[in-house]
Amino acid sequence: MERLKKRWDIVQNWQLLFPVLGFLLTLATGYYIARKLVHLFNSNNTFLEWPITLVLTTLFYIILLKFFLWCFQKLKNKWITEYRWEMIAIFIVFAITGSLAGRLAAPLTHLLGFDYETTSGWIYWPLRVLLIFPIYQILLVAIGWLFGQFSFFWNFEKKMLKRMGLGFLFN
Repeated sequence: MERLKKRWDIVQNWQLLFPVLGFLLTLATGYYIARKLVHLFNSNNTFLEWPITLVLTTLFYIILLKFFLWCFQKLKNKWITEYRWEMIAIFIVFAITGSLAGRLAAPLTHLLGFDYETTSGWIYWPLRVLLIFPIYQILLVAIGWLFGQFSFFWNFEKKMLKRMGLGFLFN
């Protein structure tokens, strides 16, 4: 435990929440991908379903973990944080925000009267992507605040919008 605390600069026990949450979310993502593959190859409802799921979940967990640790290394000098555990919190915020923005865009598109079945894909998909953008911007700051990273995401938001030519929104 002390090794984990030292590696992630954890000084208070409540900060252990972020590595634990990161572990659980990575494991859940590995499981989700494994289940999709099991169903894709029609291996569900066979005697090999759960052994295959377990092996694939472990494999995807390891791949995702190595990828995230590689990302931490690449971004540790770019994203200045006081503690290393904050990097985990930032990654979790990005993951939740992206997933939630994508999920919220469908009902919002439907609310505006555009359905996938009745609207041309040439109209539906660009509209949905355009709706995801403002949803994502708002959620990024809000969820960042919930995870105690408001200042990081507020600065990130301002920098991103300035690069897109929308910096006038903050003047």
